[in-house]
Order: sequence, then C-alpha cells, then structure tokens
Amino acid sequence: MAGHSQFKNIMHRKGAQDAKRAKVFTKLIRELTTAAKLGGPDPAANPRLRAAVIAARGSNMPKDTMERAINRGSGSDAENYEEVRYEGYGPGGIAVIVEALTDNRNRTASEVRSAFSKHGGSLGETNSVAFMFDQVGQVIYPADTADQEAMFEAALEAGATDCSFDPQEGHEVICAADDFNEVRDGLEQAFGPAKTARLTWKPQNTVPVDDEKAESLFKMLDVLEDSDDVQQVYANFEVSDAMLEKLAS
Repeated sequence: MAGHSQFKNIMHRKGAQDAKRAKVFTKLIRELTTAAKLGGPDPAANPRLRAAVIAARGSNMPKDTMERAINRGSGSDAENYEEVRYEGYGPGGIAVIVEALTDNRNRTASEVRSAFSKHGGSLGETNSVAFMFDQVGQVIYPADTADQEAMFEAALEAGATDCSFDPQEGHEVICAADDFNEVRDGLEQAFGPAKTARLTWKPQNTVPVDDEKAESLFKMLDVLEDSDDVQQVYANFEVSDAMLEKLAS
C-alpha cells in the first residue's frame, strides 16, 4: 500500500488556491446546500453532507455560515444546482476533468469552454478523458495525526488500497469508490474527523509538463478554479518542485 502520491503536485497548487477564502467559501456553501437538499440536513445520515461539513471546517468556515447553508438546502425554496462534468485537454496534451455545480448550464459551459480555448486547450465530449482516471475515495489527515505505521495499519484494516505520507501534505489514504464511506468511518473512529474526505479522480498515469507549457496550463487551471460554478478540477500533469516554485513567484 505504500507508495508516492500522484496528487503531490496538484495538492501544492491547491494549497495556493485555497488562500482565496471568499472563492472557497462560495464553493463550500454551494456544496453544503446541495448536499442538504439531496440527502437531508443530518450529517450523520447524509455522507455527502458529512464530507462537505468536514471540508468547511477544514477551511475555517464559521459554524453559523455552515448552518445557514444547510438550512437553506433543506428548505422548500432551496436553489436548484445541477451537477455537471466537463472533460478536455489542456496545453501539452494534459487530460483535465472539471466538476461543477450550476444553476445555469449555458453560462457554465461557456466559461469552461472559454478557459480551455484561450489557454491552448480544447474541451471534449463526456468520457473523452475520464478513462485515464480512476474515481476513488481520498482521505487526508495532517502529518502529526499519527505515525506512518499506525496510519498504515488503520487504513489497511478499514479496507483502503493505498496509504502514502508526505511531511508537508500529511497522510493520504486511497480506497475504491464503493468502499469510501466504510474507510472514512473506520479512520474517523481511530483518528477523528479527517482534514479532507471525498471522492476524487486519480490519474492512472501522470504526464510531465515542460516549462513552456506549464505556465499556460496553470493559467488555464487557475481560470477554471476561479469560477464560482466549478467545484473541483483534476488533471494528470506532473511538474518539478522547482517549476512550482518558479510559477508561484
């Protein structure tokens, strides 16, 4: 189960993106509202809402803000958000999956298409790149939650398929999508609520990106992630830490 996480480069970028607090809160509120509308307002009986609450707490969202979003979702006048997935290729032939929650498909499709086309990418049909990814459960704990051996043993017992560790990113546990709830709950019993717990798209292989293409790719991903409608963006790129530092500066 041990092994290097293929999410490392993506998560370094996400750390920078998460600093945009207002944008993050907008996306989390939308997810809280949608989850409550679809599965009810009780996180204990609604796994999707439970994951959304964990994510909101991880981003230091005030409790009253979370409660308002959940109450709005469980009310009769809740907004109707539709889940939409877009797929395409970015600069350098990088496969990209975009997950969105929208109340206007035409607006969202236009924004996503524009982001791809303006930065050297191309939007494709549904399932045009999804075959390059596996949908899996991902549970992340801070590095100081437990030692590597304790996390490994707990993940194995819970039914996970992979467990990796990075001093900066922490413990990452991967499991089959069908086993996600069981694995998350098992780890929660051992270590308490996770920093992140969700279904995600894991690339089967990563593609190196050279310096010339990396800048255009990151600009495209930033534009996508800035959209209020876009919840998550996944891509199968890999760049060096030196390149990440250069782009960050």
